[in-house]
Amino acid sequence: MTQPKSLSDTERIDWLRLARTSGVGPVTFAQLIARYRDADKAIEAVPDLAQRAGRASGYKVCRKEDAEAELEASRKHGAHLIACCEPEFPRLLKTLSPPPPFLSAIGNINLATRPAVALVGARDASAAGRKIARDLASALGKAGYVTVSGLALGIDGEVHAASLATGTIAVLAGGVDHVYPPQHERLYGGIAAEGLIVSESPFGYRAKAQDFPRRNRIITGLAAGVVVVEAAARSGSLISARMAGEQGREVMAVPGSPLDPRAEGTNELIRTGASLVRNADDVLEILSSLPLGGVRAGPAALFDWEPAPDGLPASQIDAVRRVLTPFPLPIDEIARAANLGPGRCAAILSELELAGEASTIAGGLACRVV
Repeated sequence: MTQPKSLSDTERIDWLRLARTSGVGPVTFAQLIARYRDADKAIEAVPDLAQRAGRASGYKVCRKEDAEAELEASRKHGAHLIACCEPEFPRLLKTLSPPPPFLSAIGNINLATRPAVALVGARDASAAGRKIARDLASALGKAGYVTVSGLALGIDGEVHAASLATGTIAVLAGGVDHVYPPQHERLYGGIAAEGLIVSESPFGYRAKAQDFPRRNRIITGLAAGVVVVEAAARSGSLISARMAGEQGREVMAVPGSPLDPRAEGTNELIRTGASLVRNADDVLEILSSLPLGGVRAGPAALFDWEPAPDGLPASQIDAVRRVLTPFPLPIDEIARAANLGPGRCAAILSELELAGEASTIAGGLACRVV
């Protein structure tokens, strides 16, 4: 793990260019920084690396002017672009494998340094679910915890509104300047003024459906634990719960009536091992039992890279190719199936991504490009 360092404006532009270059996902970004140490050197190497990997075209290195324009637009909007190597980057997010290269933030970034709990749930929430969410958020806030949610309709909105005075963080799937849903424009304004709004998406970007799992990963990554208030059998909140478990966070769920479809997901979480919670006291009791670090997962090995002396063996590259599927798989699983160490597997995936054959996804996942 590299030591935290504040970037100069020139270094920030270089980091942003590398992060916005097509064919450079979060895993490949971390691998390139590990290999070249400086983003500008990595940018210079990308065309040659892509060509050697078998990709003569189809990728685009982010232009300096485009990165400068994004940085300037962010600043004019009151947002800060924080790189994952910087001291201001939220500590818990640094434990992700890998963390997002950048986080855009509007508001009080100090909230991300305080103990936090994620509360998520159904958009089509019941009246009872909404009240539970408000009561939990209010009580946890008064107990010193910052709440984290996704600014969605239903449970998310209740959580943010109930804890605005004590500290709340809204994680967006689109750029920090894109208010979604539009019904929460006023709530967005309140959080920007009193709380914190963050996103790993580029400034000005409008979210698509595939971006919400990435948002959910940031929600759970910022918190020591996640509480699911209401969730149907197939719900985005269940994705959040799965990600939280993979990140070493505590997963908690509020039980509901077996007759209510909005409780199917939460009841199943409890049946399969999530902690049952009825109120804030239950949540606080569970959080107080956590290790001193606040999460059960160890720190990610960001920027660890062990290149082969003479390049990556073709046999190992082929082994990874055979394991990849069109559906994202954890890199640890790909490494085990290919009989490789995670570091070597990540290096191979970086080469395959530059070749246009693979895509690495925030959260330590990778898939084959079809």
